[in-house]
This record gives sequence, C-alpha cells and structure tokens, in this order.
Amino acid sequence: MIQRDDILSMEYLKKTEFTGCHQGMRYRLEQTEDPEGGKKLLVTVWPEPFNFLKTPEEKKQRAMFSFDEDGVVDAVGWMNDRLFENKKLWDEAPSHWDTYQM
Repeated sequence: MIQRDDILSMEYLKKTEFTGCHQGMRYRLEQTEDPEGGKKLLVTVWPEPFNFLKTPEEKKQRAMFSFDEDGVVDAVGWMNDRLFENKKLWDEAPSHWDTYQM
C-alpha cells in the first residue's frame, strides 16, 4: 500500500513532478493549471515496465485533486484504490516487457 510518506513534500511538487512505483504500478504526481483558475494536482498511474513518456496513453489512468496537502492524501487514496481494483494488471506487469511495441 502506498503511504503519504512515500510522496515528497508540497514544496517539491510545486517545483517538479514526482514519480514512483509500487507492486507493478507506476505513478506520477504533478502540478497543473485548473481550467477554472488556480492549481490542481494531476495524478497518473500506469503498468510497469516503461516510464511515463514511453507508455502508450491508453494504458494510463488519470485523476485531478486539489493542489494542497488534502489533495495529496486524496491522491494516495485514489492510487491505492487503483492498486487493489486493478491488482491483476499490476501483477502481470513484469510480463509486459515482450508485449510492448515501440
């Protein structure tokens, strides 16, 4: 399970994106502009083995949260939900090495 302490501080997220992985699921948290004004936290998850740029868009799942500490906590909860709801996908991630076409 991903913990809040696994994600770096808000000060870090204000400067750049944060990436990590857990049990076959990779994730990325980044600051983005809210179309209605202000900032939002954009969270993306995708199956290993490749990085964000090399993974096809159709393999990625995204969600937006408030760009504050509460948003990070909500994002961690959302990522854990994805982790458990898509367990088979993450468990099969190591077998994906030979199936991706670049």
